[in-house]
Amino acid sequence: MAKITKFQRTGLYPGTFDPITLGHLEIIYRAVKVVDRLVIGVAKNAGKGPLFDCKTRLRMVEHEVAPLIKRGMKIEVMPFDKLLMHFALDIGASVLIRGLRAVSDFEYEIQMAAMNHRMNNEVETVFLMASDRHQFISSRMVKEIACLGGDVHPFVSAYVVKKLKQRFAAADGRRRVAPEVRD
Repeated sequence: MAKITKFQRTGLYPGTFDPITLGHLEIIYRAVKVVDRLVIGVAKNAGKGPLFDCKTRLRMVEHEVAPLIKRGMKIEVMPFDKLLMHFALDIGASVLIRGLRAVSDFEYEIQMAAMNHRMNNEVETVFLMASDRHQFISSRMVKEIACLGGDVHPFVSAYVVKKLKQRFAAADGRRRVAPEVRD
């Protein structure tokens, strides 16, 4: 009798994560239920003018997912600076995970999903809706609130709050908040 091996489904959750929010974490918690292995792809994306450099964003994401990894969930955090579908192929992903917050997200995401499918129809896009508790949170809004001295504790972890405070205490921190189309 032939040995049956379990098919391992690798999912890719890409983003800038500048910074990682509780909304991102909710999608990660839900994504690990859908795939066997989750790769969180942190886009270098210098064109977006991120507040944090890629290395810092990687460390923040790693810190935030460490409790899930300790619980045995297969999660890896990797940087990427190439076309998303090329990165997906490099890591063996068969599923792209995308979080949706509002109708405006859907319009953008459906276009991206169609383009990605056109480039490689072996990789499926799965949309996970954010709960009503988190659907209004965006990294861009968190940065704007933090830049102006507002309380971002309801939107990010205490660790990320600390990183934001450190960044905005730096001389160029307040000038680095740039508007983004989608985070």
